[in-house]
Amino acid sequence: MTGTRLARTTPTTARTRTRAGAGLLLAGALLTGCGAQPGDIPLSEIRAESPSPTPTPTPEPAAAAPGVVGAAAATPPSARNGLIASRVTLGADRETGAILSTGPDGTGERPLTQPPDGARDDNPSWSPDGVALAFDRTGDAASAARIWLTTASGENAHQVGPLCSVGAPDCINEAESHPAFSPDGGRIAFNRTWGSGDPETGQIQYSDLYLMTPDGTDVQRLTFLTNDKPYSGEVTSPSWSPDGKQLVFEYRTSATGLPADGRALFSVAADGTGLRQLTPWELRAGGRAGWSPDGTRIVFTTFPAGPDLTPGGGIYAMHADGSAIEALTPGPSDVSYGPAAYAPDGGSIVFARAAGTGTSSDLYVMQPDGGSPTRLTDTPDRSESRPSWGTAPPQG
Repeated sequence: MTGTRLARTTPTTARTRTRAGAGLLLAGALLTGCGAQPGDIPLSEIRAESPSPTPTPTPEPAAAAPGVVGAAAATPPSARNGLIASRVTLGADRETGAILSTGPDGTGERPLTQPPDGARDDNPSWSPDGVALAFDRTGDAASAARIWLTTASGENAHQVGPLCSVGAPDCINEAESHPAFSPDGGRIAFNRTWGSGDPETGQIQYSDLYLMTPDGTDVQRLTFLTNDKPYSGEVTSPSWSPDGKQLVFEYRTSATGLPADGRALFSVAADGTGLRQLTPWELRAGGRAGWSPDGTRIVFTTFPAGPDLTPGGGIYAMHADGSAIEALTPGPSDVSYGPAAYAPDGGSIVFARAAGTGTSSDLYVMQPDGGSPTRLTDTPDRSESRPSWGTAPPQG
């Protein structure tokens, strides 16, 4: 018998369904298969207790008084800025992608991953101590994404899982991507997609966020946005608040979603409750957002309609409750922007920028309130993007 991999639980772990806000269910239900314990629920049977439409609440107006959702109780002492990891394309056809690191000043670049030709390593995320790095790897056009871990020096690279067994009904076309370490290092949030593909649009049937431990155990489903609306879109790019209580993520709707081909940022509590839309659909916010170290601000990127890397959009910031949205880069823009992230000490924001369609992107840094950016890397033969700014390991 084959099935999804079992999550490891203790005998006291509850296996009853609990009601969650906004039609969500935090799956105390786990990925199960052969040898499942009584009460474990297969992925195909997980349903919200009170199905509801995909929520599209209106964000609070920008003039609203700022709330601090998920902010730390007190401003933590400034962390030391460590290495910046980013995805870089390699080869003449740029079909191979690796993860590279560079120092806070743009020097000392070195490879952290060694993907096979045609494989794509992407979406790096540092552990909170700057010692380990999570990323996803796609083998080729026909190979699904999987989550990997490596060290800050690029050693001991290994795949987490697999979380699914080949042939299991809940694992058809299954892929795992966009990992994000929790602030305590004990969990990784990630995007999981599975099911059949729409023959007309290519949209996968199901896509939602999951949590697991760094060794691939205790896998739990966090969101249910596509549960009753297959082919409606992709739920991806999670980012943890510094206190570990909230996650911000992108919901990118499909051609058949509501609205069609939309992008917006949502937040959800780490227990699956409190789903909330933070940005309006017309702003087209997406990619991985970045939290300020004190948890009061979120930096994010907007993307114009059209193909990826279409010029336009920009880098924005808002309060953690979605209020007081402001542009940090000038617009309208004739360049394209990628996801942004705060430095661990909160003093800078790093992001990718390209001159336009078909050109290479490089990393830039700017002050938290915007202003003229400083170029960090200059690599005309390749593109660098999706930076994750790590904390420097303790000295001594």
